[in-house]
Amino acid sequence: CATAPPPPPAIALPAAAEEAPPTAPSGLQVESQYYTLPNGLKVVLSKDSTVPTVTVGVYFGIGFRIEPRNRTGFAHLFEHLMFQGSAHAPKGQFDKIIYNSGGVNNGSTRFDFTNYYEVVPSNALEAVLWVEGDRMRGLDLTPAALANQQGVVGNEVKVNVLNQPYGGWPWLDMPQVANTNWHNSHNFYGDLRDIEAATADDAKQFFASFYRPNNAVLVIAGSFDKNQVKTMIEKTYGWIPREEITRPAIVPEPAQTKERRTAIEREAQAPSVAVGYRLPDVKHPDHYTMDLLSILLGQGQSSRLYKKLVYKSEVALGTSAYSWGQMLAGQFAISVGLKPGQNSERIIQMVEAEVERLREQTVMQKELDKARNIFMKDYVDGLKRVAGRARMLANYETLFGDYTKIFSDLKEYQKVTPADIKRVASLYLQPNLRNIIIVNPKKAEKPAKPAKPAAGGAQ
Repeated sequence: CATAPPPPPAIALPAAAEEAPPTAPSGLQVESQYYTLPNGLKVVLSKDSTVPTVTVGVYFGIGFRIEPRNRTGFAHLFEHLMFQGSAHAPKGQFDKIIYNSGGVNNGSTRFDFTNYYEVVPSNALEAVLWVEGDRMRGLDLTPAALANQQGVVGNEVKVNVLNQPYGGWPWLDMPQVANTNWHNSHNFYGDLRDIEAATADDAKQFFASFYRPNNAVLVIAGSFDKNQVKTMIEKTYGWIPREEITRPAIVPEPAQTKERRTAIEREAQAPSVAVGYRLPDVKHPDHYTMDLLSILLGQGQSSRLYKKLVYKSEVALGTSAYSWGQMLAGQFAISVGLKPGQNSERIIQMVEAEVERLREQTVMQKELDKARNIFMKDYVDGLKRVAGRARMLANYETLFGDYTKIFSDLKEYQKVTPADIKRVASLYLQPNLRNIIIVNPKKAEKPAKPAKPAAGGAQ
């Protein structure tokens, strides 16, 4: 990897206006400040001196759905490549700096973004920003580094997906059944052939196309001095050049008119069923209602599906229901783990009966309030924790371009009514709009029949 040039003279940051701490409906105040560097890097600072730690999050606007054709899993592969060393920090140096300070770090790839984060003592902040900035300036994208991570990711696919009874189910499988647009429906974890076919030139082009400051959000939350941290950010990131970001055109999914169904065999002890429905994108106002509907229908032991399938009928081991918000193609999925010997078709009918109740009958206000309280507690607890707050600030700024929606969204959840639950269930959760995945245990192979003795054998 070519040595990076020395940084040019520091550039002056635009003055960042002090903001009044946003206030959540619960009364929780979160101190924050936002500004953008001349190269397009968005910065969100949230000071909290309750503990002497700091969380750093760097989010890039590149995820599963934006990766190139014939390179399935490339966004995830690149997440791994980001830890392979950079211009001034050889392989292993990044983790060494974090772990030697007593901190932790990780990264993940999502539908619309890839994120990296570190939680470290406050006195390690400058070192963390230095290594984060160094890998944004330039990675060690050599054939050897790529080959190393192709093997790592290939093994991860085998261990976490191919060799697991419910690996990738239903979050990885459902989009492939529910959608038809390639960007929304390909194997996000990656086909092993595509992963192995990637070249160092592919990696360099991908890095230059998406891992640029004007396609990133930097969030720092915790105990720090504002003036000092701004100087660190300017010194570390200010001179990295911006690049034109070109994303593929992703057209909306065509309307679904009939049920789609598939069955897969896995090394499982019992069948499992997933029922999914397509939703509008995360910016659509109905997603607030769907989030609460998912809680009252299938999340937790007090949910309708759990009480019916696990407690009352004793046909299932567990249930879940989740609303996944994305930029262009949202998903709502119900999953049920069956007890051995249960019939999957019967379970599908029982799930449909509960969904039909939501379409036909208005839920009690008390039941909705309970679901809302569960959601609000988790939401506000996330804001109270420094690491959780950093994650939420970065998520919102990346997806919406406005992290302050964290607080206005709380008000939107409080507005949801029982009539809204019935309306969205009737609109999105119809039988002809559902997508079903059945996981069946692999059938045992029949033992080979013993060979017949040859004629005229020994007596």
